[in-house]
Amino acid sequence: MAEDNAPPAAPAKKGKLKLIILLILVVILAVGLSVIGTMWFLGSELPGLGGGNEESAEETDAFKPSTYTVLDKALVTTVQAEGRQRYAQAYLAFEADNPEALTAAGQHMPLLRSRLISVLGDRDFEELQTPEGRQALADDMLEAVNDALEQEGEPPLLRVLFRNFVVQ
Repeated sequence: MAEDNAPPAAPAKKGKLKLIILLILVVILAVGLSVIGTMWFLGSELPGLGGGNEESAEETDAFKPSTYTVLDKALVTTVQAEGRQRYAQAYLAFEADNPEALTAAGQHMPLLRSRLISVLGDRDFEELQTPEGRQALADDMLEAVNDALEQEGEPPLLRVLFRNFVVQ
């Protein structure tokens, strides 16, 4: 009898394919878990898991967009600087969350322009050249306008905005 001295046949390499598939599944699982963990940590709601927050629905219902009105004519007045007379020019816009406030502002515009020019004219030239000074001016203008509207029984404005501001 002849013995088979040939080396045994190499087994088929099915293990590499299983290893590649297993590695791909592990990577996909790790990425998915990291995304879910990040969303949970940041407080985002996970899609498809319900548990909707009713407070967020109320907040979106409560949002009212602002409306604006633009003053066509600039406010121009003189300001004092080191004993010299300087000029300030401001183009303004009003912001309100209530359209009735803008209608009232339009109706009382002569009164409002007079108050705004007084506030602008009371400023010092050096103060108007700084961002903080201009912000303080806008705040004081808003206060003056809202005081005038309140005296007339009208709703207040939210902000006075500078469209253009020049001092020279």
